[in-house]
Amino acid sequence: MDVTDTGAVRARLEALLAELDAGDARGRGGQETVALDQQAVGRLSRQDALMSQSMARATQARRDAERRRLTAALARLEDGEYGYCEACGEPIAPRRLELDPAAARCVGCAGG
Repeated sequence: MDVTDTGAVRARLEALLAELDAGDARGRGGQETVALDQQAVGRLSRQDALMSQSMARATQARRDAERRRLTAALARLEDGEYGYCEACGEPIAPRRLELDPAAARCVGCAGG
């Protein structure tokens, strides 16, 4: 991906957002409330269901955080600030942006 090609960058960010949306659709069922009816679900099965629900919610929280990062990257792209470190203003290495198109900081600022 050429990080100077804003069209390609936008397309990649939007594709990553679409993947998150697809993950949201798949993960909705796992976040539903677990029934308390002990007759319908045994104690161990209910524990498994609660654990699955907890994991689904944690996965959703990670998707939400990534969505915020990608949306912020799109906003930086619109403002002409994409590819520049939000902390020091220096350019972010193209290879870093290829690996993480939502990176907002250069390696030096991200590390400390």
